[in-house]
Amino acid sequence: MLPFIMVMATFKNLHILTETYPDCLTKDWPLWNNRTIVNATPPAAPMTLSSMNPGEIATIVSIHTDEALHQRLLAMGFRVGKHIELIRKARFSGPLQVRIGTTDILLRKAEAEKIMVQA
Repeated sequence: MLPFIMVMATFKNLHILTETYPDCLTKDWPLWNNRTIVNATPPAAPMTLSSMNPGEIATIVSIHTDEALHQRLLAMGFRVGKHIELIRKARFSGPLQVRIGTTDILLRKAEAEKIMVQA
């Protein structure tokens, strides 16, 4: 008969509980690691899409536009949680080329300033 093996993963440790501890779930053993992570970096503050540099990838956090523009952006794939990549910026406050999935879209700088992203 094969031994009963239960693998329990935590942030930094891997505990293997076997038949040597058959009552491991009835004892007061922790089932997960609730310790705080000391070396974790805080999440980056949201920034506008127009403040990104070419080649950077970010996640859309929010879109603050009027209803008509918001509906057009939704139709083109701009949704909260989607990854967006800034391909290039035109000079002198010109349009920005962004990529969502496999779609490349040109946005005015004024429209890009209303889209909040997080790196």
